Amino acid sequence: MATIQLNKQLETTSFIYIIEEIKDLSKDLFSSKEIDYIDSKIKKDFDCASVNQYDKEIIVLKIAKEHSPQNQEKARKGGAKITGMLNTSKSTSVSITDLSSNESYVIAVTEGMALANYQFLKYFKDAAEKKNSLQTININSSTIKAQELEELIAGVEANAWAKDLVNEPLSFLTASELANQIAEKTTKIGVKVEVLDQLKIETLKMGGLLAVNKGSLDPATFTIMEWKPENARNSKPVILVGKGIVYDTGGLSLKPTKNSMDFMKSDMGGAAAMAGAIYAIAKAKIPVHVVGLIPATDNRPSGNAYAPGDVIKMHNGLTVEVLNTDAEGRMVLADALSYAKKFDPELVIDAATLTGAAVAALGPEASAIMGTAGEETMTALKKAGFTSHERVVEFPFFEEYGEYLKSDIADLKNVGGPYAGTITAGKFLENFVDFPWVHTDIAPTAWSTSAKNYTQKGATGSGVRLFFEFLKNYKK
Repeated sequence: MATIQLNKQLETTSFIYIIEEIKDLSKDLFSSKEIDYIDSKIKKDFDCASVNQYDKEIIVLKIAKEHSPQNQEKARKGGAKITGMLNTSKSTSVSITDLSSNESYVIAVTEGMALANYQFLKYFKDAAEKKNSLQTININSSTIKAQELEELIAGVEANAWAKDLVNEPLSFLTASELANQIAEKTTKIGVKVEVLDQLKIETLKMGGLLAVNKGSLDPATFTIMEWKPENARNSKPVILVGKGIVYDTGGLSLKPTKNSMDFMKSDMGGAAAMAGAIYAIAKAKIPVHVVGLIPATDNRPSGNAYAPGDVIKMHNGLTVEVLNTDAEGRMVLADALSYAKKFDPELVIDAATLTGAAVAALGPEASAIMGTAGEETMTALKKAGFTSHERVVEFPFFEEYGEYLKSDIADLKNVGGPYAGTITAGKFLENFVDFPWVHTDIAPTAWSTSAKNYTQKGATGSGVRLFFEFLKNYKK
């Protein structure tokens, strides 16, 4: 990941100028012929052109005058394109100057550049040769505040870390190692971390987490994170709950479809999103009291695995008839959500790669949200989604959907039938909350099958920038 800095002396031969109109280009920087050339190459807003001045590579990016979330995203995409150009030319550093009348876009351009420069090279023998050349991005600006820079850096770093976690295979990232990684990364910046081991989980009678773990040779973990600054804007905590299924075979309800297990290391994308969001909040010193809860295990078939037809007693005392062991995410989330009650939370948000139905409904363009938190919270999350371009769509949450989960022999069954699968998963979880709550299904967005703009093939870090944006503005 490239280092981002502000107004530092930088020896570089690569420069970026952001403009609104061609007339913004100074004749001290460009000859008339060069300005004419740039003008001929840039056909529309968010186009860019490159000029070589012997010992310098200069890239000009034209932005739009109108400021909007859509144009912010176009600026990120412009930054991503520039990163590709710089790595192709083997540039190691670049200096950005915004010549437009509104410097608000320079943050978005830099964010797009940094996000696009991410790589996961840990397991390549020739990683050094594959590594991108771009290492340093310097912003020249008299208007960007230090806190804005800190938030930019925190968000990009957190997104990269979340992608690292999701890209790691189960051969490294067991539930115990996920807990280790979270503690190692976040305690350095002031986050308090406690990891509950298998014995403690058993003592707490977290039946859902323990049931899913029965098929595993590795123990489950339950990680509790807390960022509690003295100047917190909230008197009661916001709790972020992340599904930590480090690998999902479907259990005894083995996933049947072609290639369906190939990227199931990503089933802990919710855990990565919430851990990453808390890292960003703490790194940027956002004055919001936040607690993270990460229930983690893998879901594999074995002679002792939980089976369809089993009845599981959950942490809050409800019994669940298991009809599909591949609906395991809601089982571990349910225990974590009911455990959240002990913190007397102001708001609880969960994130999970929960249902294929969400993927079918939304494609890779948005995540689904639903819950009991109320219109103000839902509106704020949607706004954060548009700002970060991690968009969310609110699904209906009618009482009637709860009827789909009635069991003949227990309080609930863990699947609701063939219809409205994303919503019935949320309605299942509703049985374990009695506080304002939002369920976020990031199954559509947590993993990408191809590279696009500033998103690489593989893990996307979905949710990190969404929840960071939401919490930056929480109770402001």
